[in-house]
Amino acid sequence: MTEPDESTAKVHYICQTYVEKKVGRDGQDSLKIDKQFEYTTASEAQNRAEREAQSEDCAGADAYIVNEDPNTGEVEPPRFLIRLGKVPEFDEF
Repeated sequence: MTEPDESTAKVHYICQTYVEKKVGRDGQDSLKIDKQFEYTTASEAQNRAEREAQSEDCAGADAYIVNEDPNTGEVEPPRFLIRLGKVPEFDEF
């Protein structure tokens, strides 16, 4: 009997939505993470992002993939599947 390979990266498929919030005295708009959903496939995450982006209170939505090293817990930068509406620049992510 063989042991499972613990070095295999764990893949996370994420849908993340954003809302606009007024900040500061001048009332500038700022994006804030609203909801996060994790799925078992890329297409599920992308489909949810597309549905969420159509919601009236949603400023924007991302669907992305991240790989996690199960041994160290380190997570790679996201690879975006789709970005809809107002979303933060990658540097802000």
